[in-house]
Amino acid sequence: MEFIWFLLIGLIAGWLAGQIMGGGGYGIVGDIIVGIVGSLIGGLLFRFIGITAYGTLGAIVMAVIGAIVLIAALRMLKHA
Repeated sequence: MEFIWFLLIGLIAGWLAGQIMGGGGYGIVGDIIVGIVGSLIGGLLFRFIGITAYGTLGAIVMAVIGAIVLIAALRMLKHA
């Protein structure tokens, strides 16, 4: 059951990051991948800064921030 929540949070985070960064989403699978990788990046960033995220909402916020960083980095690499 936790794996389903993990995928659902990844989907929500990937979709939100796509909407925030413009250009829409990346499809269901793409949003899940962006959200999952974003959650890993967000977790590392939050740990580095010293912030702890609690609960489902905290996990979504952390994953969205990480996904935004991921999308921005990919766009910078694409234009380089």
